[in-house]
Amino acid sequence: MKRFTPIILSTLAFLLGWDLLTRYSGIPNFILPSPLSVWTRFLKAMNDGSLPHHTAITLTEIVLGLVVGVTFATVVGYMLAKSRSLEKVLSPYLVASQAIPVIAIAPLLVIWLGDGILSKVVICALIVFFPVLVNTIVGIRAVPTALYDLMNSLHASRAQILWKVEAPASLPVFLGGLRIGATLSVIGAIVGELVDAESGLGFLLQLGDFQYDTPMVFVAVFTLIALALMLYGIVRVLENKFLKWQN
Repeated sequence: MKRFTPIILSTLAFLLGWDLLTRYSGIPNFILPSPLSVWTRFLKAMNDGSLPHHTAITLTEIVLGLVVGVTFATVVGYMLAKSRSLEKVLSPYLVASQAIPVIAIAPLLVIWLGDGILSKVVICALIVFFPVLVNTIVGIRAVPTALYDLMNSLHASRAQILWKVEAPASLPVFLGGLRIGATLSVIGAIVGELVDAESGLGFLLQLGDFQYDTPMVFVAVFTLIALALMLYGIVRVLENKFLKWQN
């Protein structure tokens, strides 16, 4: 319980400061709603089913995009880590792809792939891809040479080296990249929904904006924060489970 005390106290301080600001600053509610207004709007969205419905859609896009992005990044990252020549060929293109903001190509992806879930999943996967790719490469190349020598002396196969040496040794770095990718995946899904969507939390953000329903915008934003924290927490749980040997 002690580990959560600073978080609880800082949250209460934030809410108190927010409430005092809305009470005595004279800022209209449609510009900065009070915590009570946001809470009331949250309860209304929960009761009419709109928030659970749109949250489920966004979460589906996030999970699918995360799975696709992590899988592709892991495979490509392993190949690049094992082949310097392949890295020299592909690295300029991979780095150049990161120089283009996803928001700039998101409309093209929606045009090419349609306004359904596929375009959102691809956008999400693209955002997740690079950090996981880099950490996969770094993790594989950080495996001590002595471990390879030991496995070769035991006549281990490539598959045995991968699962017995490379995967465990690179796991700490890989999970660090996954932690970053998990939080970025939320951004990817919302970017796709803001470009063109009729459902999801991005749609609720736009709807609240168009209708000057600022409390609804806050509800959607806080829900996105909750999703990001949840995914981050899941990765932390995985780290605690699979990296006990580091403690």
